[in-house]
Amino acid sequence: MKPERLQGRAATLSRRLGGWAVEGFFEGLSGIGRAVPLARPELYGIRVLRDLAYREGGQAAHRLDVHKPRGTAPYPVVFYVHGGGFSILSKETHWLMALAFARRGFLVFNVEYRLAPANPYPAALEDVCAAWGWLARNLESFGGDPERVVLAGESAGANLVTSLALASSCPRPEPFAKAAFDAGLAPAALVAACGLLQVSDIERFVRRRRLPRWLFERMQSVSDGYLRGAHAAGPGGLELADPLLVLERAEPPARRLPPVFAFAGTRDPVLDDTRRLGAALARLGVAHRVRIYPGELHAFHALVWRRQARQSWRETFDFLAESLPSGSDRLATSR
Repeated sequence: MKPERLQGRAATLSRRLGGWAVEGFFEGLSGIGRAVPLARPELYGIRVLRDLAYREGGQAAHRLDVHKPRGTAPYPVVFYVHGGGFSILSKETHWLMALAFARRGFLVFNVEYRLAPANPYPAALEDVCAAWGWLARNLESFGGDPERVVLAGESAGANLVTSLALASSCPRPEPFAKAAFDAGLAPAALVAACGLLQVSDIERFVRRRRLPRWLFERMQSVSDGYLRGAHAAGPGGLELADPLLVLERAEPPARRLPPVFAFAGTRDPVLDDTRRLGAALARLGVAHRVRIYPGELHAFHALVWRRQARQSWRETFDFLAESLPSGSDRLATSR
């Protein structure tokens, strides 16, 4: 076998091993967390409705969980989209995020979607937009307040909810984006944690600073898995795979973009995307807050026993209490 072919296979195997390692770590962490008695939703008066279908067809990827908090409706709402490089993890690994928001009085919709590379762009975003349409039709039946709906996600999930914010605010040519806009539900706030907001040109990260080879290969596999085989010739091309680039064009939206809280750690390899997001929002005149946490890694806020992880959650809830319409004042003090 030729050396270059051997090198290619070795690189592919290295990327797959990296993905399996990341998936195993987060699934293990999720499983350990679930075993802790304090992780039981019923201790906080939270009712969990699992595996509700938001698209027809019966696919497991087209389900969501609802975490309904105690208290009196109408509730502020969180539409949560998990991360995992578009290729791993699930709503099941991200139960902690849903529980954290529900404990603060939010009605949480924790969304599953199809994963790459078997389902490249725009499959995940098609699903998220379909779930958004389902939410627009159903959220009041669950006691949700349509005036206080928050989009939230981390890493790849931050990419997807940022693209959804654009789709719901701007008429676009993609059929799935048009459906999200026509649903008529406007997000009241956006939380983008540790976002990979431009999937193309992953090499930009190593042009700025040196990264370990294994880490760069993992990042490259995310881009390849999401974009390889994507329908670039369709309406809108691949634009919404890179919502940061759309925002950086500084085209005013038809509907007001929601206030944004974006954060990352200084040791996060995709930190630059969060900084660029803040600059783009400033040029558009969108209310936003960008918070950079010294020394923290990618998705550090999932490690809730760490001091700065807890601080990031406090600042998230403070931002939402300040940004959501009246009726959300209890969010800052609820436990």
